Amino acid sequence: MAEQLQVDRIRCDGHGLCAELLPEMVTLDDWGFPIVKTGLIPARLTEHAQQAVDACPVLALKLARRPGQ
Repeated sequence: MAEQLQVDRIRCDGHGLCAELLPEMVTLDDWGFPIVKTGLIPARLTEHAQQAVDACPVLALKLARRPGQ
């Protein structure tokens, strides 16, 4: 199963840890809120994505499982 990174925009406070830990998949807008690349997370980044999810202080990130390709 492949995974996709999702952000709860209502819960997010714009701390920016996700972009620091996973710059390949997350950038920040002008106000410091995450812009997540669409699509599946490459296998080589799965561990980094999980670290970003675990580090989010307001639990605004999650990994959603999708059927693999």
